[in-house]
Amino acid sequence: VQLVQSGGGMVQPGGSLRLFCAASVFPYSVYDMCWVRHAPGKSPEWVSGITPGGDATYYTYSVQGRFTISRDNHNNTLYLQMNNLTPEDTALYYCARSRDYPSGRSYWGQGTQVTVSS
Repeated sequence: VQLVQSGGGMVQPGGSLRLFCAASVFPYSVYDMCWVRHAPGKSPEWVSGITPGGDATYYTYSVQGRFTISRDNHNNTLYLQMNNLTPEDTALYYCARSRDYPSGRSYWGQGTQVTVSS
């Protein structure tokens, strides 16, 4: 299982970022996928999940209406569109198969930093 992330960076409050996760896990299309974030001094937090076909998505309360998870099963890619970002969204973001959260951390993506600051 290999998940390679890109995207992220630094943005001002109210800004947007998009995260990408390219999966070399086959067959990718059968797995529920999720995004997890880990802020300094806090425990890892599940942020969003998506079913194998992308027909159902789930979000933690604090990001509902601001974040959108999606996937492209033809290109084995997972996305997280993040809008109206706040400083509280600052964290290291990871993609993972849902089955690997929380205890399969070695199978998560490498992580990508999202920093929201003015």
